[in-house]
Amino acid sequence: MRPPRWQRDEIILALDLYRSIEPKEMESKSPKVIELSEILNKLPIHKERKEDIKFRNPNGVGLKLSNFKAIDPDFNGKGMSSYSKRDREIFFEFKGKNDELKSIANQIKSTVSNESINEKLYELSDDQDYTAKEGKVIYKLHKLRERNFGLNQRKKDQYFEKYGKLDCEVCGFDFYETYGELGKGFIESHHRIPLSEINGETKTKLKDLALVCSNCHRMLHRTIDTLSIDELKMKIGNTV
Repeated sequence: MRPPRWQRDEIILALDLYRSIEPKEMESKSPKVIELSEILNKLPIHKERKEDIKFRNPNGVGLKLSNFKAIDPDFNGKGMSSYSKRDREIFFEFKGKNDELKSIANQIKSTVSNESINEKLYELSDDQDYTAKEGKVIYKLHKLRERNFGLNQRKKDQYFEKYGKLDCEVCGFDFYETYGELGKGFIESHHRIPLSEINGETKTKLKDLALVCSNCHRMLHRTIDTLSIDELKMKIGNTV
């Protein structure tokens, strides 16, 4: 069985390594290549290969780095031209942005290094209807933060005590007003903190959560790395 396509997170990690080492260090026996192989095997984005020892092995990592050589206009040599469209797009997306690339790569590494959190991320389903430059791992971490039942309940209790209702902080929709007893106490929680600022060590606080209806929550997740609660309110003309 062929290995699955390289995902954004994996390409970001490989590109970060490519820009951090010399060409002579890009061989499969290089300690840094072996280390990246081990990290790639921890990423919670390919459930079907968790026990496959051949998956993203050092040889495969070395080939990916060679793909970047073929894309890189500054590389004085020849790489492997079998790179993907996604490889090329991400390579040039981060051209001249090494600090940003490094920051995202470090976020991903920090998250997967926490074994307890990483196992929970494996259990979360993929959501294809979103765009996030940080990739799937950090997006899943964001979703995990939103599913803290105890914290969510405390947030709802705090909000209800202050306002006497549980209405959407974006559009004002109130499930209880519309559905009666069926909607009593129902509202979803959205994690306000930008994806660029969370990792496996980040602790969620009550102030980090916003209460939103299902529709607004879905819209916030479509461009989760750029769209905030206030920006979505402005889009629908709600300035209250």
